[in-house]
Amino acid sequence: MKRIIAQAVKELSQFRRDRLTVALAFVLPLLTLLIFGYAIRLEAKNIPIAVQDFSNTPLSRRYTERLFATNQFQAAPLLGGSAQSVLDRGRARAAIVIPPDFADCIQRQEPSAVQVAIDATDVNNARVTKSYIEATTRFFLRISGLQSVPQRLQARIRIWFNPGRQESLYIVPGTCAVVLWIYPSLLAALAMVREKEQGTIVQVYASSLSALELILGKALAFLVVGLSEAVVIITVSVVLFQLRFAGDPTPFLLGTPIYILAAVMFGLMLGTKAANQTAAVQGVALVGFLTTLLLSGFIYPVSNIPFPLSLISNVIPARYYILIIRDAFVRGTGWTGVWFSLTMIVVLGSVLFNVARRSLSRMQVSD
Repeated sequence: MKRIIAQAVKELSQFRRDRLTVALAFVLPLLTLLIFGYAIRLEAKNIPIAVQDFSNTPLSRRYTERLFATNQFQAAPLLGGSAQSVLDRGRARAAIVIPPDFADCIQRQEPSAVQVAIDATDVNNARVTKSYIEATTRFFLRISGLQSVPQRLQARIRIWFNPGRQESLYIVPGTCAVVLWIYPSLLAALAMVREKEQGTIVQVYASSLSALELILGKALAFLVVGLSEAVVIITVSVVLFQLRFAGDPTPFLLGTPIYILAAVMFGLMLGTKAANQTAAVQGVALVGFLTTLLLSGFIYPVSNIPFPLSLISNVIPARYYILIIRDAFVRGTGWTGVWFSLTMIVVLGSVLFNVARRSLSRMQVSD
């Protein structure tokens, strides 16, 4: 145990002396949190739409005003052309054409066809735009008393867990999970590869320090660094993005060090296999960052990932930690909702530890 602690102290001393590594550990995670937290928005707003009103009646003007009364749409100027031409030029995401007989048909209680053309280059935003226009049209008909048949069924919808619809409550916890996976693993991988590049790994082999003790010593050191990163990241998230615990915080408090330890083990595993620091960085970026960003449920639901990539998501620890941290700050269900996720992080971390230990043991024997 003393040799493990001595190895950890040595790693922390080297870490403190390297200013570039300290910046990599704390400055870059903060920048990542700020960029992701403020830049990523999943709900489309201020969608430019062009309206061409051939009716030009009080009723058609009220309908147009109702469209722009929401925060979702903004008017795109026609500039002497038709609504369709504005859409074709990319100056609007949707074009609405109100026919000349719009008011007359409605007053005679006859249906009036309003043409809506939507740019479907971005399929997701096209669906959102379509839903917004349909919902606004139904609301306009209801408040104007123009529905000929009263609604027999009314859904009273209440938004649960996040009634204010703050996207930061969804994005920021996921960003914390990505940050706490990438940077501890990157630091651990660089530290392990640096031993091989500088030749100090030979001294370790010549000493009585076993591969298990070396792995545990480095893991303990970068676990301390990772926990420091977690404290900084979570504190900034609480201050800037108003994150608050929604329920029992113990799964989060217990799961965070286990998750960081799994990230460190992942980095040590890559460090034992990489030949130089460039290969280690590329391995963390390709295997760690891309899979965590795209296959963990950070932005897109895991259920939307097609087969066979959906199988890969089952072995990504960030997928399970995202469920834990979002539950802590948004849902608040506690142990009953996240016990399986915590179990999976422990299992995957154990697998990474065994792979790193065996790889280092083979290197020690071969050298």
